[in-house]
Amino acid sequence: MAKNGYVSWLDKSSLLVKLLFCIPILNIFWAVYRIIKGVTQNKPIILIAGILWIIPGAAFCWLLDLIFILINGKPILS
Repeated sequence: MAKNGYVSWLDKSSLLVKLLFCIPILNIFWAVYRIIKGVTQNKPIILIAGILWIIPGAAFCWLLDLIFILINGKPILS
């Protein structure tokens, strides 16, 4: 289970940084996070979620990330 530097950086980021990346336009950071994590860990569901998070998910998925980060400290599907 290889970890990418970007994935590790986001995992270790403060709660404030994680919450800032939940803002609708900045939520692309979480989409890229999922894509990289899906590829490096060979998890196709996370990869597909990351791809869908970019355009169709941008409308409402940022809210899911916000809720899950507030509750668990991690975005949904991570």
